[in-house]
Amino acid sequence: MVSQTTAPPTIPAVTDAAPTPLLPVYEPGELAALAARHGLTVSGARPTLGAYVRQLWGRRHFITAFATAKLTAQYSQAKLGQIWQIMTPLLNATVYYFIFGILMNTKKNVEDFVPFLVTGVFIWTFTASSITAGTRAISGNLGLVRALHFPRASLPVALALQQLQQLLFSLGALVLILIGFGQFPRPSWLLAIPALILQAVFNTGLSMVVARLAARTPDIAQLTPFVLRTWMYASGVMWSIDKLLKGDRVPHFVKVALECNPAAVFIDLMRFALIDSFSGAQLPPHVWAVAAGWALVCGVGGFVYFWKAEELYGRG
Repeated sequence: MVSQTTAPPTIPAVTDAAPTPLLPVYEPGELAALAARHGLTVSGARPTLGAYVRQLWGRRHFITAFATAKLTAQYSQAKLGQIWQIMTPLLNATVYYFIFGILMNTKKNVEDFVPFLVTGVFIWTFTASSITAGTRAISGNLGLVRALHFPRASLPVALALQQLQQLLFSLGALVLILIGFGQFPRPSWLLAIPALILQAVFNTGLSMVVARLAARTPDIAQLTPFVLRTWMYASGVMWSIDKLLKGDRVPHFVKVALECNPAAVFIDLMRFALIDSFSGAQLPPHVWAVAAGWALVCGVGGFVYFWKAEELYGRG
């Protein structure tokens, strides 16, 4: 006969540890009030517009250093290095001169065609490069955006500043070309300064607009070259808008659109400043007011548009 042994009953261990207290349950409104009472804010929340402007001004040294570093590194792998900053617009001007000036013979209607063309190419390149750089402002710097807290507008502003630095660097070549074709310095050349300032503000605002669009829709960067090419042909870079608009060959709304085209306005202002034969009669009506209006609308509007999505950059 086999005896069965019964296991002794288990006695629960007695410890001195205090029971875990239950955490209080808060409603969403109560949590917000609790956070505000202790000075807590949402991480990455969009600041007010005034605070954002002050933050951006506080990063002005970073913006300048970032733009200069980008400019220095842009052609670091090329054997000719920074010479490409001058060679690129010059080669473009050479191609356009051959196609439009010689094959299509547009130069017959334009006095001082080479200064006219080269000035247009350099100024157009400034705008086109700023917009192209803007499409990569966020997507091309995601590591920086996700790792550090700073006003994201610093990136498109810095890239627009980089393009301005590149233009100023290449203006030396433009001046030599102008002198070589008989366009010597005169007091009107000083008008190039306010024209470039207005264009830089316009380009920066537009760069911030495309930066926000491309951050949410990367395909914008693939579409941009086609939009820019179409815009370039409508901006009188290689031909004279003034000559085209003479007479009644063009409908009135097309004439107004071409005259108010911001790229054409800034190009015409620079041609008026630098080229003797480009007179005030070839400028559209109220050209300085139109240029200032475009700079104000795009500069301020683009900045506010970019700021409204500040907390979304680098997420998703």
